Amino acid sequence: MSLRKQQSKFMLMLGKLIIFAYSLGFELTGGDLFAISGHKEGSFHGKRLAIDLNLFNEDGVYLQTTDAHQPLGEYWESLGGTWGGRFKHPDGNHYSLGE
Repeated sequence: MSLRKQQSKFMLMLGKLIIFAYSLGFELTGGDLFAISGHKEGSFHGKRLAIDLNLFNEDGVYLQTTDAHQPLGEYWESLGGTWGGRFKHPDGNHYSLGE
């Protein structure tokens, strides 16, 4: 599959994840979608196949732990994505495709 097709699939999956998050009462803001600096070489952020999401509860409290992202991470995995909460060094707000 071409990179452009992968990016398109990623964005469709991301739309589903956002709707799912809001259905659970969370709010989101976007972090790194396209980023090269601050990431390791070959990062999926640089390929536009990863995003970091900032998660907030309904009171506007920023939820920074991997545990807080777990329901979203498990849903993301059910869509075929890779969730950073499973990394050797967990990165709970990281959602990618093909990593």
